[in-house]
Amino acid sequence: MNKLKMQHRGVYNSICLIISLSTAMLLWCVVSSVPDIQNVIVGPEKVWKALISNMESGYLFIQIRDSLFRVIGGFLLGLVCAVPIAFMLGWYEGFRIIVEPWIQFLRTIPPIALIPIVIATCGIGTSAKIVIIFFAVFLTMVITIYQGVKNVDATLIKAARVFDASDTQIFFHVVVPAAVPYILTGIRLGLASALTTLVAAELTGAATGLGTM
Repeated sequence: MNKLKMQHRGVYNSICLIISLSTAMLLWCVVSSVPDIQNVIVGPEKVWKALISNMESGYLFIQIRDSLFRVIGGFLLGLVCAVPIAFMLGWYEGFRIIVEPWIQFLRTIPPIALIPIVIATCGIGTSAKIVIIFFAVFLTMVITIYQGVKNVDATLIKAARVFDASDTQIFFHVVVPAAVPYILTGIRLGLASALTTLVAAELTGAATGLGTM
């Protein structure tokens, strides 16, 4: 009975998805046929032809390659810096008192607002895009992971101390495993920040990339 219900649910979901996609395509065709809009929003046929043309010429793959290099570079740099700093913020009170105000201050600055400053100091090359992406990824990840370290169940730490565990053992066997879900969440949010920041960065000065394209 449950298997039959799951099959019906799968068919229902598939039908809803087809209806949703069909509606979106129909709306796209209608909007792109309006005389005042069709010069800005072209129809699906023209988009498909442009996609095939850019893929056959290799132009699209060059833009994807350059954008991926910037995203991966900025993301990995942000990840490498965010994880240790987040754990230090959550574990060492002195370090937290000194660094946290600056983290909270910098998080209020949109990464896009730094684009003119970064361009003025680093130019419009790949390094400038990586710096902007790093800033966005680092702040997103360090705050998320820090909250995970900070909110570790105190009962677990007390239980570990009852068994005479050292601070090092508590850190690696209690705090780090408890913070893993927050690290994964931080990675997901960091990737999203990297992609959105990349497009904005490439829109404001780049020779190649999806944002430029």
